[in-house]
This record gives sequence, structure tokens and C-alpha cells, in this order.
Amino acid sequence: MTIAAGVGVRPLRLGPIQAWPPVVLAPMAGITNPPFRRLCREHGAGLYVCEMITTRALVERNEKTLKMVRFDPDERPRSVQLYGVDPGVVGAAVRMIVDEDLADHIDLNFGCPVPKVTRRGGGSALPWRWRLFERIVTTAVREAGPDIPVTVKMRKGIDPDHLTFVRAGRIAQEAGVAAVALHGRTAADMYSGTADWSAIGELAAALDVPVLGNGDIWEADDALRMVEQTGCAGVVVGRGCLGRPWLFADLAAAFDGRSERALPGLRAVAGVMRRHAELLSEHLGEQRGVTDFRKHVSWYLKGFRVGGDTRRALGMAAGLAELDDLLGTLDLDQPYPRSELGVPRGRSTGIRKVSLPDGWLASADCADAPFGAELDTSGG
Repeated sequence: MTIAAGVGVRPLRLGPIQAWPPVVLAPMAGITNPPFRRLCREHGAGLYVCEMITTRALVERNEKTLKMVRFDPDERPRSVQLYGVDPGVVGAAVRMIVDEDLADHIDLNFGCPVPKVTRRGGGSALPWRWRLFERIVTTAVREAGPDIPVTVKMRKGIDPDHLTFVRAGRIAQEAGVAAVALHGRTAADMYSGTADWSAIGELAAALDVPVLGNGDIWEADDALRMVEQTGCAGVVVGRGCLGRPWLFADLAAAFDGRSERALPGLRAVAGVMRRHAELLSEHLGEQRGVTDFRKHVSWYLKGFRVGGDTRRALGMAAGLAELDDLLGTLDLDQPYPRSELGVPRGRSTGIRKVSLPDGWLASADCADAPFGAELDTSGG
């Protein structure tokens, strides 16, 4: 058995699935599609979760959603995250996944903090209605059966006055989940400030099933610190890998007890950018693929000396040839900007009041699904 030097971490076990290192790629809308997952897998091992899939869109066989649950032939295990608020619809979606062999692992989303979701009572608002949460998780585990592990991803709660993570974690464990992942922020926190790792430690101490920690893992050494400080069984990485798929190589090295870390210069980064755009082009067609790649440009170039005009041009590239020409104009001999190590990436939305359905905070004991909370499109 592989044990990380100085940390004592074991491989992550989710039913029949074993993952080393104990690292999970967090589902991110518009990001964790097959090309990005492949790029990350080319750099390191772990469990790579697809974009969020809504249960109603899946059972209604929405064309976009069905495309999103397609995996590369060599992608194993196949991991899908489901969003749902109605136990019956969630159960039907899980049965469909099992019957049609669509995935090997199912994660349930109870962590989304965006207003369009919480104002309907979904995402990180839903565990407050704990009887409904129990019905959804119990139904999913039952329909998944013994061969498809079900996990839950959630936040601390709605806000500091309405925390749900310990109760929800215990309910999920009793329902039979294989693991619980906790983002150390509330819905009100969005992506602001510093993640509360002490909450991850509190949940790890309260549960017997593995607890995975999420929040502020910008470098591989952050993952080791989280495990050491909280006793969690592994980590979930989201924004830290934006424009840095080689972070998974660093994570593998760190959990193996090795000290090397990837610090690619701009020449190597440009090569990864080209590879990413190529994979997207193969997946979506060249025009759509390169257009989709544009959102990644600023993340890849963060900290490098690249002029504003060039950045804008790269962000408007329409084809691989144009992208190649623009990448060729860069000063490719630049070393990796060490000033960017440990610096937050991606969204940094500040604290805000959580949008909730009328009377939501007075309805904790209600077991009914909130009206209109189902989403009919996938991806967040």
C-alpha cells in the first residue's frame, strides 16, 4: 500500500474504486469537460468529475446533457455529479446511470452557492431542509446499488447562523454514502476570504466514512497541510488547477513524499495551451473548441509578461492556426512566475446575503421538494 511520507494518507476507497493519490477534481461548469479532464489525467492520477448534470435533464434525455455524460474510452473511473431536488427524479436519474452503464461513481451536489440555485432551495440551501436531504441521499444510494458508490459534496451551511454540515454529514453517512466532501465556506461566503479548514476537521472527527476537504488548495503543499491539520482522507481541487493542469503532477509527487514541483516556463505553458485547444477542437470542432478555449487564456498566462494587445488577441482567436501564430509571438524564454505560487485563482466573489425561497429558514423539518427548484439544463 502506498503511504505518503510524513502524512500517513491511504488510498481513497469509494466502494470498489481505489484512487491514489487521494485527489478529486471538483466539477466546474464549462471547465471539467472531457478535454480538460484528459489534460489533467495526462499530468497526474486521481478522480476526475465531469461538469454538474441535472437529474431532470438527464431523465428527459436532453441532448446537451447526454453529450456531457460521455467519457473518453480510456477514462476510468467515470465520475458524474448530479444536481437534483426531487427524490423521485434523482432516483430515476441514478437508475438510468446504472441501467445504461453511464458512470462508475455518482457525486451529489449540495454545495452550489449561486443565487439562481439557492433562491429555489437547491444546492447549498437544500441541506437546511434536512428531511428532504435525507430522502434524496437515501434514494440515490438505494438505486445505485452496491457497485456504484455515491458521495456527497456540500458547504458548511447557508451562513454562520445556519450551519448544516455536521447534521448533513451524519445523515449522509447513515444513508450509506461512500464519502462526504466539504468546502470550508458557507453559501454566503461564496468564494471570498479564507476557507475554514477547522470545519473540515470537525466533520472528519464526527464521521466514520472518508471526509474530503475542499477550499484554498492552490499548491500541492496546501493539500498536505489540509490533511495534516484536519485528518481528512483526501482533497478536492477546484480553482487551483485553472490554467495549471500540471498541479495534479505536483499533487501526485506530494502525496508520494517527493519534493519536485512543476514550474513550467512560458514555452512549456504555451505547449499545454496548444494541447488544451487541440483537445477542445477534437471534442467540439475547431471553431467551437478554440472559442471555448478563450476563457482559459488569462489563467494560463497569469503572472507572465504578456502585453495587453496580445492577451486580447489570444482571447479572440478563432482557429488553431491563429492561436499558433499568436503563441509564437510570446517571449517563450520566461521562467514560471514564482510570485503566483499560492495565489488564489478564478472566482473571488465576496460575501453576500443568500437568496432563498420565501419562508425557507422556517422550513427545516419539511421533507417536500421546493417548487420550481429543478433545473432543466446541465453544467451549473
